[in-house]
Formats: sequence, structure tokens, C-alpha cells
Amino acid sequence: IKMARMLAADLGREGYAIVSGLARGIDTAAHKGSVSTGTIGVLAGGLDVPYPPENAGLCDEIADRGGAIVSEMPFAWQPRAQDFPRRNRLVAGMALGLVVVEAAQRSGSLISARLANDMGRLVFAVPGSPLDPRAAGCNALLKDGVTLVTEAADVLGALAPLAGTRPPRTAPLAEAPDISALPPPGENDRADVLEALGPTPIAVDDIIRHTGMSAAQISMVLLELDLAGRLERHAGGNVSLIA
Repeated sequence: IKMARMLAADLGREGYAIVSGLARGIDTAAHKGSVSTGTIGVLAGGLDVPYPPENAGLCDEIADRGGAIVSEMPFAWQPRAQDFPRRNRLVAGMALGLVVVEAAQRSGSLISARLANDMGRLVFAVPGSPLDPRAAGCNALLKDGVTLVTEAADVLGALAPLAGTRPPRTAPLAEAPDISALPPPGENDRADVLEALGPTPIAVDDIIRHTGMSAAQISMVLLELDLAGRLERHAGGNVSLIA
């Protein structure tokens, strides 16, 4: 939390806005560190339903001090579990780069890092003790070649060539299938998707044809597997199962 707040404050003083998801812990620290220089909070629910509720005052302060609170959901929308990874694609899409300050091996932060990488954003990670499970995700990202961060200068140096330019142009953010009206997937649905998956990458369209399930149902099951650390995503939208 101290590292997140320090990085946000230092980057804010250099003229960068800080985008995060207003969650407890790291997100909250990043917003508080940059509220005086400019920060953007992205909600998983409606603008009038800040989550967690204890950050309602922080939302007001951000807006009052020239920042912004953003949501793609309608007013009065109560955030659900599946809305938070969906929100993360907005966080990644707004930014020039994404810094992972702390992440366990199975963490929504790693989904954000993957989304940022797919969008052509720079990805950074703060290293942690190999004995601390809360740092396993960050250390894994560093093994995969993301930029190591111990101070704001590490981020500023990488962003320097992009300073004063628009974020890299990418295709429009893919709209997630509408899963709001669907019941949670049943065990038979999960079993059918698992049967269609294997260690070899397969297109999501092929899973839909194999199972006969809707795209929204498939999306929900794949999201559960992703959050559980059992799914690997590949170029071209293909997916495979991690043993």
C-alpha cells in the first residue's frame, strides 16, 4: 500500500493521471496518492453505487478535485463478481501503462496485466519476496519479461517516448457478452466446457459449436476458469486449459 501510494504521488507530480479500480487496498492507496494531481476511478457498478461503500467519500473527493469517476454500467447497477474483470479492461484501455504493485498467483490483477498487454500497453511489476504468496503473481510477470519497478523513475523512463502522445491506437474494446440475465453456470455446463478444452489452444467459436451453449454462457465459464488460474489465453482469441 505504501509503494502504491508513493508511485501514484510521484507519477502524478510528473503530470500523469492515475487510473485504478477503487478497490480496497492497492487501488485506494493509488487514488489517495494522486487525488491532488489527477486520478480516475473506474467502477464495476453504476456511478451512484460506489463499491466498496466505504470509498463513497473518496469518489466525491476525486470528482470535487478535478478527477473523474467512470462506469459503463447504468445507474443503480449493483456490481457482481463478473463485473470486476470486465471493469479491468477499461482501466487497461485508458492507460499508457499498467503497474502491478501486488498480485497473488491467482489474481484479478494478472487478468488486467494480460488485457493491457493485449492492447499494446506497457506492463510493469513491483518485485516481492519469493516467500510471500502475495508477490507470486508479480514475480511471475517479471519472469515473463515485464519491466521491473522499484521507483517512479522506472515507469517514467519507459513512458518518456510516449509522453505528449495519444495512447497506442488499438481496435475498439471488445464488448463482453451480456450475461446479466443468465443464471450461474451449472456443473454440467462447466463439465461440457472442460471436456472441450485441453492443452492445445482452441477457438472459443469451436467450444460454442462443440457444446451448443451460448457465447454468454461460455464467457461466464471461461471467466471462472481464468480467475481460478486454470485458463491460458493465446493470440487470436484462442484458449487452452492449464493442467
